[in-house]
Amino acid sequence: MTRQVLYFDKAGTENTAACLELLPGLVAEGYTDVVVASTTGDTGAAAAARLAGLGANLVVVGHSVGFKEPNRDEFIPEHEAAISKAGGKVFRGTILTHSLETALAAAHQGLYPTVLIAQTLRRLGQGTKVCCEIVMEACDAGLINEGKHVVAVAGTARGADTVAIIGSAASKRFLDLQVAEFVAKPRRW
Repeated sequence: MTRQVLYFDKAGTENTAACLELLPGLVAEGYTDVVVASTTGDTGAAAAARLAGLGANLVVVGHSVGFKEPNRDEFIPEHEAAISKAGGKVFRGTILTHSLETALAAAHQGLYPTVLIAQTLRRLGQGTKVCCEIVMEACDAGLINEGKHVVAVAGTARGADTVAIIGSAASKRFLDLQVAEFVAKPRRW
């Protein structure tokens, strides 16, 4: 199917509503898996409300506990409850391009492969990088299958500004991951 990409003048939370409005139509097209990045659960809960009753497999991916500071879980319990009530799943995991190598790169002023991958993906936008990461994380957790085209929703810092169709793969098979199509994307970030 050929569709026109929704481009935003700039990245940011002001694009969240427009991104989430696209989801029911994408599910109607046959994309049954939707993976959404959400730090506090706000965007995830909003996505769950948009997809309620549509039969989508919604996976909301949050930061790992301790990402911002030791022992801190940024995901708000009320948002997690709303996502679960709507039939979605919440996963907190290590950001694939922000793990041990990031710590080593900072400590030793070096450039490591995952840092290079993250910086390369950011050339297409922060949301694009995150879309790729969350699809792999959801595959790694067994919450979506590999080898399917899935909808990924992410943003720059907060909210959503990028919607992409991703050919899913687990992180171990990163080179099989494919960004098949952009549905929404900021022109500047």
